[in-house]
Amino acid sequence: MKVTFLDASTVDAGDINFDGISEFGELTTYKTTSEHETLDRIIDSDIIITNKVIIDKPVIEASKNLKLIIVSATGYNNVDVTAAKEKDIKVCNVVDYSTPIVAQHTISLILNLLGQTHKYLDEKNLWPDSPIFTRLDHTVTEIYGKNLGIVGVGNIGSRVGEIAQSMGMKIQVLARKGSNNIIHPEWKRLDPQLFFSSSDIITLHCPLTESNEKIINSNSLSLMQNTSHLINTSRGGLIDEQALASALINKEIAGAAIDVLTEEPPPRSHCLMNSSIPNLLITPHIAWISIESRKRLIEGVVKNIKAFVEGSPINEVN
Repeated sequence: MKVTFLDASTVDAGDINFDGISEFGELTTYKTTSEHETLDRIIDSDIIITNKVIIDKPVIEASKNLKLIIVSATGYNNVDVTAAKEKDIKVCNVVDYSTPIVAQHTISLILNLLGQTHKYLDEKNLWPDSPIFTRLDHTVTEIYGKNLGIVGVGNIGSRVGEIAQSMGMKIQVLARKGSNNIIHPEWKRLDPQLFFSSSDIITLHCPLTESNEKIINSNSLSLMQNTSHLINTSRGGLIDEQALASALINKEIAGAAIDVLTEEPPPRSHCLMNSSIPNLLITPHIAWISIESRKRLIEGVVKNIKAFVEGSPINEVN
């Protein structure tokens, strides 16, 4: 079989071994693939692997041998799953490979934001001129006893809550209509009004859907306390970014730390790339990138191919 990895550089920084994939056939890897290169590169492929390369209906219909599309990620909105199903092409994703590191990064952002660590690190040259042994220039806030509001208590959201609880935080969850999630039933499920108004820190851990797109908007931000903080290590589209920029500039909330944006990489003109916005931490979609996480991701890809070859596909999304 011919196996093609269209954007291997999204996973590999020269430290990942693809031998497990090669066992199933002739593997061709490309660091990146542009839209106009996609079809030529997969025209004869039996299996393709993509992280962010778009596999749309025209590409699917023109592919002669394609039998399996593997998304080397959990989100699969870059693949037209309906078109694939019409051609009896399986689409599989990889799940639960990044939980430990995303939870770690989320907690790290919370600690840095409330501890003002980033500011003190940037100002280390001011310490020698301090008239006292310490500096009290930036107010540090403890997380102990604070209410952590979680939007989405799947694997990652639950792990974040568990870690935060062990550090003395009180956990509450945004109630979702129709949800029968019973993970950590002891955590309070609150309606939006009470959730946004009573959470000291809100962290987002849900997939992006039509129903929750821009769940963080001018209205929900207005419900938050001016001492509250927002964390997003999930999907950029969950936030109305212009509304967040305005809320931070006008000090409607105390701060935000985000790892994802609606457009990645962002244009320099992006409203949240403005360095004058106060108390905003941005990391470049790195919450998931530990070496352990990326190795688990490739192990997941291998398991998907193996299961497909054996006639029992797993992690199907179509």
